[in-house]
Amino acid sequence: MLDVLIIGTGQAGLAAAYFLKQKGIPLMLIDKAKALGDSWRNRYDSLQLFTPRNYSRLPGLDLPGDPNGLPTKDEVAAYLSEYALTFDFPIQLDTEVKSLTSIPRGFEVGTSRGTIQSKNVIVATGPFHKPYVPAISQSISNDTTQLHSSVYRNPGQLTPGSVLVVGAGNSGTQIAVELSNDFDVYLSASNQLHFKPLYILGKSIFWYYDKLGFLQAGNHTKRGKWLRQQPEQIYGYQLKQRLKGGKIKLFPRAASAESRTVFFADDQHIEADNIIWATGFRPDFSWIQINHLFNEHQEITQFNGISNIPGLYFIGLPWLSCRGSALLGWVQHDARRIAEYINNDLKSMQLFSPGII
Repeated sequence: MLDVLIIGTGQAGLAAAYFLKQKGIPLMLIDKAKALGDSWRNRYDSLQLFTPRNYSRLPGLDLPGDPNGLPTKDEVAAYLSEYALTFDFPIQLDTEVKSLTSIPRGFEVGTSRGTIQSKNVIVATGPFHKPYVPAISQSISNDTTQLHSSVYRNPGQLTPGSVLVVGAGNSGTQIAVELSNDFDVYLSASNQLHFKPLYILGKSIFWYYDKLGFLQAGNHTKRGKWLRQQPEQIYGYQLKQRLKGGKIKLFPRAASAESRTVFFADDQHIEADNIIWATGFRPDFSWIQINHLFNEHQEITQFNGISNIPGLYFIGLPWLSCRGSALLGWVQHDARRIAEYINNDLKSMQLFSPGII
């Protein structure tokens, strides 16, 4: 039986592995991906982070390049692969997890390559499980090309004509800006847009966030509660400039559709040759078959990543403990705390094992 099994080899799983290995705790990581970094590598080609390299690193290894510059998704993918090799973590790829159940003194994980038993399990699969597409997509004609942002790679996938991007988070807005170079682009936003600069006086805005303690503010602090109420921010002014110049036309929430026509909440409508659904994801933990883990809202019962089931932990989820919990450069804080908790727990188990007392 393993001491610790980590499910997921993205930044959250690797950060947890780093701190566990520093403490000499035997571990193993598994992932359904065929190559390290695939969770980043398989996103749209033009993706660029809005956190600079010095705030996009994991503990113990810098991200190569200008520390104040913004890395691409391929840089991050290569970095995660190099990170795992640098610290020589035991990793088994091409291993899809089918189930997680509790057994005496630990857990059993059913995978596509057999079962694994472990005293502790860290679930580091992130929040992006099932792409969400609104039901109105089913009313749209087959003549309109529809893609979720998770399968969009570049403009070459689209047919000539207009593009409607539904969803104005940072992914949707980056995609809209890219497409506006070659297409008539419409952007549907459910809420008012709020813009923030990438840099202030030559420093990343995240430098100021870090100094002000915004990203480390706990969920249950006054500052954390205030931050959770703030609207989503769009980093950079490219979209703002394209809207002002008329290269992108802004519409409110997409409310309904008929054939190639999409109707918006204010009764305006357009005909779309292509639609990109940048409408996010829904979590899917249905493979975890453990009683009393989920509350009445089907949310994981946990505090700062430590679940109510002894030995079961979660990492890399939004607002797990603070604003930075799901961000590449800040996930290490949760990883360090969880590793410390596991280390203390394993020491207690050894102390009170038969033959010790």
